[in-house]
Amino acid sequence: MRVLIVEDEPYLAEAIQDGLALHSITADTVADGRDALAAIEMNDYEVVLLDRDIPGVSGDEVCRQLNLREDRPAILMVTAARRIQEKVDGFQLGADDYLAKPFEFAELVARVRALGRRQFTTRPTRYEAAGVTLDPFRHEVTRDGRYIRLSRKEFAVLESLMREPGRVVSAETLLEEAWDENANPFTQSVKVTISSLRRKLGEPWVIRTEPGVGYTIDRTLND
Repeated sequence: MRVLIVEDEPYLAEAIQDGLALHSITADTVADGRDALAAIEMNDYEVVLLDRDIPGVSGDEVCRQLNLREDRPAILMVTAARRIQEKVDGFQLGADDYLAKPFEFAELVARVRALGRRQFTTRPTRYEAAGVTLDPFRHEVTRDGRYIRLSRKEFAVLESLMREPGRVVSAETLLEEAWDENANPFTQSVKVTISSLRRKLGEPWVIRTEPGVGYTIDRTLND
């Protein structure tokens, strides 16, 4: 899951980003509505955590514009206001859920996950290929029934590859999907993560390298 945090309080935005990372949720941050709309045009997000009171283009206007999109992400609107009418206004604008500040972080994670599941309703509840089963909601991976413990990045990379076994995924795409927007495009992180995944998944290798192109799940292992 990838989340966009639209929050003009930098310390809060960073705290939410770091907290979501502990739950294997990749998040980018922006501080105003204009940057939020630009980020959504450039990246695929399942959930937007949208502060209603942001500078420039307001949170309300961001919400309105997102609702004009057929493929819009789910919107979790956040505000310091606790009045019922404020919540009603948020839902009338098209928000999918509403959370008042201050909030418990556990509740925030639960709401983000619930919205993320809603966005994935048309997708498989788990992915299977070459004896490997990946459950994105339980955050579990097995191979031939053997449980495999993965790091957050390893899990995210494997999930990207298993969404469509046989599809070649470039290192750049894996960086976009498993790391945040600040990832160094010249880093060796993808290569190192793939190597670690192969070692943990065991032989025969599930992940095949297509030189100069990227990585793919070896479909021949299904035969």
